[in-house]
Amino acid sequence: MARYRGSVCRLCRREGMKLFLKGERCFTDKCSIERRNYPPGQHGQARPRFSDYGNQLREKQKVRRIYGVLERQFRKTIKEAERRKGVTGETLLALLELRLDNVVHRLGFATSRNEGRQLVRHGHFTVNGRRLSIPSAQLRPGDVVGLTPRGKKAARIEGALDTVDARSLPGWLTLNKEAQTGEITALPAREELTLPIQEQLIVELYSR
Repeated sequence: MARYRGSVCRLCRREGMKLFLKGERCFTDKCSIERRNYPPGQHGQARPRFSDYGNQLREKQKVRRIYGVLERQFRKTIKEAERRKGVTGETLLALLELRLDNVVHRLGFATSRNEGRQLVRHGHFTVNGRRLSIPSAQLRPGDVVGLTPRGKKAARIEGALDTVDARSLPGWLTLNKEAQTGEITALPAREELTLPIQEQLIVELYSR
């Protein structure tokens, strides 16, 4: 399946903000936004002017890059959000937050969503006691994410867990460090998403 293989720091520079795609590096002076806070390319330092469509497109690309979702996957998620009851934009973000790779990152098992996706593919996690290696799997309130025997021996996961502060977890998740498990206790609330996302622009884009 197609996947972006280039420098992810270019993606942050293109969107003009930190997307936290490199884990701990994003919190240091090595972050590309700290060094060159302008879009990559020959004309990157020129002042861009976007139309309404351009603003909608940039917002969609930003959210796709934050969650590491391909265009086809994103369209399917939009359609699912439109099908469900409630505000479409908020439902879209909730569906993206409930992806297994994102939950693994949010619980602190991985320092970034990219790392979480890789660890899930390598079969390090279980959901409700069963091993699951599909990063895009949709979880629900009540689901418990744990580690396989192989995952409990992974140094990357152990190192990430050592830096987790329970106070930094979103309110819809709980973490048991001793048992190395995390539970989804509720649906993600819109106000708990700290990144500046204007989901209404994305809904308007796909309603054209």
